[in-house]
Amino acid sequence: MNDLIRLTDFKQSEIFEIFKLADRLREGELGTALKGKSAVMFFPNTSIRTRVTFEKGIYLLGGQPILFPTETLDKKESLEDVCGYLNNWADVVIVRHRDIKLIEEMAKYSAVPVINAMTDENHPCEMLADMYSLSKRRSDFTKDKYLFCGRRGNIGLAWKEASQAMGFDFSQCCPSGYEMDGVKVYYDIDEAVRGKDIICTDSLPSAILADFENYRITSRVMDKANDGALLNPCPPFFRGEEVSDEVIASKYFVGYDFKKYLLEIQQAVILYCLMK
Repeated sequence: MNDLIRLTDFKQSEIFEIFKLADRLREGELGTALKGKSAVMFFPNTSIRTRVTFEKGIYLLGGQPILFPTETLDKKESLEDVCGYLNNWADVVIVRHRDIKLIEEMAKYSAVPVINAMTDENHPCEMLADMYSLSKRRSDFTKDKYLFCGRRGNIGLAWKEASQAMGFDFSQCCPSGYEMDGVKVYYDIDEAVRGKDIICTDSLPSAILADFENYRITSRVMDKANDGALLNPCPPFFRGEEVSDEVIASKYFVGYDFKKYLLEIQQAVILYCLMK
């Protein structure tokens, strides 16, 4: 049994095993692999993509998703007791919660796999899906150079974590005061994109939009990146804020179908964690 809390808990070879499982799922194999199994899920009402793909993915493999709001875990009952009872009925537990320590504590007391569906520190399923999509478009995505343009937040930290797990070159571009620790930082966007292959962004809180006015990704900025460079904005993205409207219509945008493998990747994560 494996948990998925952080990508850095996995070897690169293990991540590629998850990708191979996703390949098999796309080919129609493993169609009833979750028959008779129940997945207990804790999600906020605001989740769209991750929740839809987990629920549908479990259903398509013959499993039963059982959904609770995230705040269920913030009640007085101890997590040890919650997990103790869930161990009687759940086959896997999937949690989206701001506090990664809460998910780590659940993993400690759970006799079944616990999967992190996003915290304030990372988003491992999203990163796996993005890297899997890149593996279908790039000759070797681990040899590409990645730039995250944005503040220190869970998506930037998630890309940092992915780079540590897979060994690819990763840097950040942002104004002073928004840096991640342990990452090469650029303060000039034109300098930052030169020599880069994959440009990533995240949405920005309204309170700091003015600080990032000169860090918006446009087609002019993307023109300075390597030939064949791709723009991968984390949804929900906002035109006219972290990305321009015209760059989303350009050849650089990875496209909406870039996220379509999120379903198979999350199916693969569940199966991998159950198999190990």
